Amino acid sequence: MTFRKLTLLPLAGLALVMLQIGTVSEALAAACPAVTVTKDMGIKGKFPQQFELAEFEKLANCTLSFSENPDIGALNAKLGKGQPKSLPPVADRLPDEPLVLAPYDAIGTYGGVFQGLSKATESGTSDLMSIRHVNMTRFSDDLATIVPNVAKSWSWNDDFTQLTFVLRKGHKWSDGAPFTSADVVFWYENMLMDKNVVKKPKDRFLVAGKRWKVEALDPLTVRFTLPTPKPGLLSQFAVDYAQAFQPKHFFGPFHPAINPDADKLAKAAGFENGYEVIAFYYGGSDWKDVPTPFLKDASKIAKLPAAVAPTLESHIVTQDTDERRRVVANPFFHQVDTQGNQLPYINEIEETYIANEEVQTLKMVNGEVDYKNQSVNLEQAPVLLQNQKKGNYTLHMRPSVGEKPVFSFNLTHKVPAKRALFNDLRFRTAMSIAIDRQEMIETTFLGEGRPEQFTNWGNSTVAFITDKQLAVATKYDPAAAKKLLDEIGAVDVDGDGLRELPNGKPLAININFATQGGPASAPEIIAANWTAVGIKTSSKEVTTDEFRAAQSANELDVSMWKNELAAVVILSDPQGFIPPYGSFFGHRMGILWAQWLETNGAEGVEPPAPVMKLIKMIDEFQREPSGSDAQNKIGNEMVQILVDNLYFIGTVGGIPAPVYANNRLGNFRPHKAVTYDYYRIYPYRGTQWYLKK
Repeated sequence: MTFRKLTLLPLAGLALVMLQIGTVSEALAAACPAVTVTKDMGIKGKFPQQFELAEFEKLANCTLSFSENPDIGALNAKLGKGQPKSLPPVADRLPDEPLVLAPYDAIGTYGGVFQGLSKATESGTSDLMSIRHVNMTRFSDDLATIVPNVAKSWSWNDDFTQLTFVLRKGHKWSDGAPFTSADVVFWYENMLMDKNVVKKPKDRFLVAGKRWKVEALDPLTVRFTLPTPKPGLLSQFAVDYAQAFQPKHFFGPFHPAINPDADKLAKAAGFENGYEVIAFYYGGSDWKDVPTPFLKDASKIAKLPAAVAPTLESHIVTQDTDERRRVVANPFFHQVDTQGNQLPYINEIEETYIANEEVQTLKMVNGEVDYKNQSVNLEQAPVLLQNQKKGNYTLHMRPSVGEKPVFSFNLTHKVPAKRALFNDLRFRTAMSIAIDRQEMIETTFLGEGRPEQFTNWGNSTVAFITDKQLAVATKYDPAAAKKLLDEIGAVDVDGDGLRELPNGKPLAININFATQGGPASAPEIIAANWTAVGIKTSSKEVTTDEFRAAQSANELDVSMWKNELAAVVILSDPQGFIPPYGSFFGHRMGILWAQWLETNGAEGVEPPAPVMKLIKMIDEFQREPSGSDAQNKIGNEMVQILVDNLYFIGTVGGIPAPVYANNRLGNFRPHKAVTYDYYRIYPYRGTQWYLKK
């Protein structure tokens, strides 16, 4: 069905309208052009590949009428409890001024079930979550231009201490309730900053450890006031998986700070208190693939408003088991194409969990998957390339950021003798130059890439990292490594060809790794390299969940994960420079340093001086305008501290990454760069993908 919001005219104007009815009919009949990126017809707006409604209608000299997915009623029924039983017309479900997207190649067709793969419910899932993801803003696919999304517009004050967003009038949550600035304030003040909901706010939601001030100036205007300048905050809202809004109408009744009867209401639903209800949905984290209510006590859903909390995303979770997750199109989604068709085109996404890499590869070879990038290692590329015609898919080899395998020794190890050895810079230097990175290039990365030290920044995204810094301790020199190990007293005491700890006790190092964190052959090569210089080393593949749990519990000798960050992330998020240097889901090190910082020295281990200096410098870096001489100078000094101390050891950079796309996937374009840091597929507008018939 096709709808357009109507404005009623006074009776006095009716006669004039009737006299001009032919002209009006002709104007309304004039269809808007089917603008795509491939055929833009000379119609280009303020931002690439998208328009505000009034902007598009003015440029195209037309009036856009809105159409809906013919299956939307049936899809809404699948969403179940909490949804309207019958949907209003599409024009009443959209904002007054929806975001108009120009599809890449064609106006898509509705329907179908998109087939995707992940490792497990919290492992390798960002591929698919980023398809449906929204935030205030977004990076366009040039990875340089920030464009509107949930927010219609924004403005800064002169010193980058106040950022103001204007939202879309009439925008609605997936259950049809109004979305307003109050939902943004609620997210920050009542979710992130309430210790009963989130025990400790993440550093990126603070400035130099201090809170922001978030104010609703009116229902459509929200202002963020910062204690010191942070020009990168706008970038944060474009790349962060954590969305800057939560449904106050849904959580508020159960929030004790909002509703004095919250606990009473919660107890009637079978919970201890209101905060327990919020945790049931929110899980104390903005991470969207934490176990949903479906994976908790499903019996409790019956006494709650809905199975999952309302969302602004393009699809809503309707099923979640240990084997798969399924999401269904949001009938209130705020985007349309240039013909007025409400997005998304794809009805449903099915995400199947398969941990085994060989089984994943087989499913891709057989063409049973529509898109896959995350956790597809370069080692899989040859067989995938050979079977493209058979499986009716295309494998695109693209540049990458953050795909470098990086190792770190546990510098707060529970075993004092190992901790002392690992904290000796000579030991870390020996271990770095004992790595045969050229062998890794030839064996693991199919001859691609170059030896690179860890600098934290993806060196292709900044101008201040030098080749000299990238080359520190990367030249393969096992003789020099042995000499350093001899010097620190890690020598072969019992004559078996393997070295002991300086105190004479046995020394063995274990590398536990998960293939989501990098190719299996990388730790295998390094284990052989380190054993060859006398450090007995073994490698063992474990599940992603096992790796993450052991790493966070300070139980590993060595951690390995694909690491380094695009500059846009470091502009707003200091996490990469503050122990433990990553979230539960990434690369962590210095667990006891983090404990010392969190307890103001009451517990844990005091970090060394260079670590404390980096914590201070990241705040200075983020205060400066992006790319300025002052910021570049600070960044270069920080890189020098990192390569001088080798807290993390880099291996091979400049690695291309495989991107798998089924040929039935319409409006797909290969990534400019494969990276998690812009939130995977988010810049490439998965909402305009469609499944060809």
